[in-house]
Amino acid sequence: MEDLSNFKLSRREFVVVSAASATAAAVPAGAAPPAQANTAPGPTAAALKPVAAKVSFIVNGQARALELDTRTTLLDALREHLHLTGTKKGCDHGQCGACTVIVDGRRLNACLTLAVMHEGAKITTVEGLGTPQRMHPMQVAFVRHDGYQCGYCTPGQICSAVAVLDEIRAGIPSHVSPDLNARPHLSPGEIRERMSGNICRCGAYSNIVDAIVEVAGSQT
Repeated sequence: MEDLSNFKLSRREFVVVSAASATAAAVPAGAAPPAQANTAPGPTAAALKPVAAKVSFIVNGQARALELDTRTTLLDALREHLHLTGTKKGCDHGQCGACTVIVDGRRLNACLTLAVMHEGAKITTVEGLGTPQRMHPMQVAFVRHDGYQCGYCTPGQICSAVAVLDEIRAGIPSHVSPDLNARPHLSPGEIRERMSGNICRCGAYSNIVDAIVEVAGSQT
């Protein structure tokens, strides 16, 4: 038998040997060797190139044509490509309403829809409602009733408010309409429910309702 009486390990050598032994014990007998790295060629740069498409629509009464990545939202098309920065990017998840625009007479969150989905559509942003020299009645009412503070949500609030009055005139009910078969009655409750998708972090809600009520009264 081999004499091991003079065999000694340094502390470092002992740690290395122990670690190697533990690793060997953890590997099942007959285990296959590690798989070789996949050396198959990846997708080419051409395959990863974004797909572009042409889209045309009427924005604030003007025909506009763009060639966009098909993943471009309507919000980014308006802000980044047409430079209509009145429409704001708030949450970018359809939860705050700052990006509300009117498309073919219906309000929607521009961050939740792709630009290429609206070929031929008529789109109205806050710039299309009025100008500083000739403001829309809703813009005038927001100023008169101080319906904003920081103003970031205001373009979406105004576009939504204009569409709300159109919805009520068209007889479209809301979740708080008492009779779904009757024409909805304009009330603070109706307005608050219909405007609930537009968040004002400054809390100017009562002033916004007052502005909408004023415009509604002037249209009757």
